[in-house]
Amino acid sequence: MQQIHLNDDVFKAAQQRAAAGGYSSVDAYISEIVEHDINDEDNFDHLFTHEIMAHLDQIASAAAARGKTYTSAEISEHFQKKSLARQEHHPT
Repeated sequence: MQQIHLNDDVFKAAQQRAAAGGYSSVDAYISEIVEHDINDEDNFDHLFTHEIMAHLDQIASAAAARGKTYTSAEISEHFQKKSLARQEHHPT
């Protein structure tokens, strides 16, 4: 079996996400992420665990209570900026 190496901070974050997602281990979590990336890069459903959906519901409720909503264009712009920033920090 192959092995990958992660720095301590990345491994700790992966442990937290694996636990939150109900995975049996960090290996199982990373394996599923990579398999989905390879097999169906346009389908992100596997990332929306029950915990993530509950968190998104809380955010939506809080935003509705404050009266602030975002347009699709605003959301797209936000994620484009995030993607560009990630690419700058982790060039391929």
